Amino acid sequence: MSVLVTDSGFQTDDWLGGYPCPGEAANDTTSLDLTSDTDPDGVTLTPGLKMIRVDFPSFADGRGFTIARQLRLRGYQGRLRAKGHVLSDQYAMARRSGFDEVEISYDLAARQPEGEWLSRANWQQHHYQARLRG
Repeated sequence: MSVLVTDSGFQTDDWLGGYPCPGEAANDTTSLDLTSDTDPDGVTLTPGLKMIRVDFPSFADGRGFTIARQLRLRGYQGRLRAKGHVLSDQYAMARRSGFDEVEISYDLAARQPEGEWLSRANWQQHHYQARLRG
């Protein structure tokens, strides 16, 4: 099982759309699981696709942030979830790159309690690039 992290803290997973399909899937797929080495340009974005989970196999593997950003730039508006080894220090980057939420293990949630994640939930207030662009 896992814990879902949002800007309001720890949540229980409310996704009812079924288990995500790995990688590329049929047009009637409602959710996908992508590995960190997925080419985001190769993902078919269909109107029925409601959630994409991007795997973070290691906290040092930042390719998932690029995948999220590319999917958003291509117009994906559904739920985008980072899954795996994302640390609380990386939460602001996850949100800025396009993720809506982060799914972590109970073990990681015990080592990095909700307060650590909530302290980074004000990610929009400290987004210096947006302030520089005016």
